Amino acid sequence: MRVQETDVVVVGAGGDGPALAWRLGELGIDVVVLEAGPFYGNEQWEAPRGAPGGEASSSPDDLSGDLYDEQFTSKEGEMNDPVRGKLRWGPANEDRAPWERTVPGHALISQLAGVGGTTQHYYANHPRAFVGSIDDQPHWPIDYADLVPYYQHLEEAHPIEPAPTTPKAELFFEGARRSGYDLTTGYNVTDEGYRPFPNAIPQPDERLTRDGDYDGDFHYPDVEGDTMAMHEHQGGPQPRGAPFEERARRSSNVSLVPRAMKTGNVEIRPNAFATQILADEGPGSIEATGVEFRDTWAGTTERIDADAVVLAAGCIETPRLWLNSDLPDNGWVGKGLTTHWFDFVAGVFDPGTLEDVIGQRAVEPHQGQAAGSRLDVPDVGGIAVNTFAPGITALSMYGSSRNGWWFEREPSGEPWDTEGRLAGKELKARMADYRRTLTLICHTDDRPRQENGISLDVSTKDEHGYVPLVEWEPHPDDDERRLELARRGAELLNEAGAEHVHRTDAAPILLHMQSSMAMGRVLDEGCEAYDVARLFVADHSALANGVGGANPTHSGQALALRTAEHVAERYFDGVDDPIGSV
Repeated sequence: MRVQETDVVVVGAGGDGPALAWRLGELGIDVVVLEAGPFYGNEQWEAPRGAPGGEASSSPDDLSGDLYDEQFTSKEGEMNDPVRGKLRWGPANEDRAPWERTVPGHALISQLAGVGGTTQHYYANHPRAFVGSIDDQPHWPIDYADLVPYYQHLEEAHPIEPAPTTPKAELFFEGARRSGYDLTTGYNVTDEGYRPFPNAIPQPDERLTRDGDYDGDFHYPDVEGDTMAMHEHQGGPQPRGAPFEERARRSSNVSLVPRAMKTGNVEIRPNAFATQILADEGPGSIEATGVEFRDTWAGTTERIDADAVVLAAGCIETPRLWLNSDLPDNGWVGKGLTTHWFDFVAGVFDPGTLEDVIGQRAVEPHQGQAAGSRLDVPDVGGIAVNTFAPGITALSMYGSSRNGWWFEREPSGEPWDTEGRLAGKELKARMADYRRTLTLICHTDDRPRQENGISLDVSTKDEHGYVPLVEWEPHPDDDERRLELARRGAELLNEAGAEHVHRTDAAPILLHMQSSMAMGRVLDEGCEAYDVARLFVADHSALANGVGGANPTHSGQALALRTAEHVAERYFDGVDDPIGSV
């Protein structure tokens, strides 16, 4: 077996692992990051889905804007098909099937493999956790104030700014104002209110905001920054022609991976699926010593020995790897999973109403960032504008209800006109109204419960061990919070003047996953495992809850930066100038 040595090995180059690797690299610590999926836009892998290509990349000179343009086409099916698409949970090799998970019941896991992880199709929403979701929850071993310097560091680095106010955002804001909500200013949320989304997408080029008279091709260097093209879910490659690092949407592969590589201490190895955490009996405890992984093209097994191991493979694969490695389980490994128990509501507007409110006769969902405005409701969750391309709108908004067909539902007295799944003429009618429709997503503040989470399906193995068994069911309290958010969203749409409001009553979508390896339960205040020394977790599974219903990327990355400094303090030469001291 081939063996490599490094200071720290990180499992996962998704949303959070690159943040930790960047900070460790800055501190002079050598890091190897293993990623199960492909590395798009890198010259070591010019055909990442068709051939093995190179082995690893450690130089930002390998990053290619031309390849990014070629590989991220923005086409719905080519990019997002969960079986054959480029953005899927599966190996780089396009001839092989996606990797298997066992999911009892009616639920969809929305998660991607590859450098950048699920941030390859995220909307770059970076709100901070709601203050009370940390400070008022006794199982968090740190305070909200402990994360603020790391939030600020990321807000400057990405950068993170309030999204521009597009017509669809102004329609949402007008509904919020008429519903009696106040504008929230600043990043620290303690009260109800609406605001532009804090997003990791630079502001639009000034040429695009001058009286609508731009007649160019929206390509770099003619324009820089956000082109307002709403292609985030299909890979977010705008502006076309830009260098790799100057793409507007600051997914972790675009923003954090290049920073990590520039330290000269970080190597990224894609197509490497970790299968075993190596550990020895240490003085008084078990100590992690490295990782075994499988090359997904060659099928060979290799090993990396390290002074510290960091798991950043996400809320499903991090506990799966732990459990397949037969490490100690205190009853909370993989448990306490939260997922923001989503729902959707949509409002269709008359052209005359829209002209009166926003000065144009259509909402035009494709204009501007996919999610640029939100309403925060601490202790309940949040509501946000959430616009998809037409195909995904038809599926998520109208085709994924857990409670049957709209025509089977009796009038409910709720503030919506239809509810449930649509088909036939009704679905065609609603999709014909696509350009006059404002779609909202509800992020429920669901709470950690030990019965929800990840275990091993001992009846099913793949080439990487027992597959994960993913079990999540809402508690009645979560149902009540979600219903309240759906009502608030529908009332906002009605106040804005919608002529028809539809509620999805969505089936579970496991996208915003948190807390399956939570601080205070599996991990200490530095995110080191209680039961395994030198083993850390630096992904959303380390969060102690669902951060109130705020999108979790900002909190996951902030916590990863903080964890990097704890790794350095505990096992290396320390940190002379910690971010947390700011």
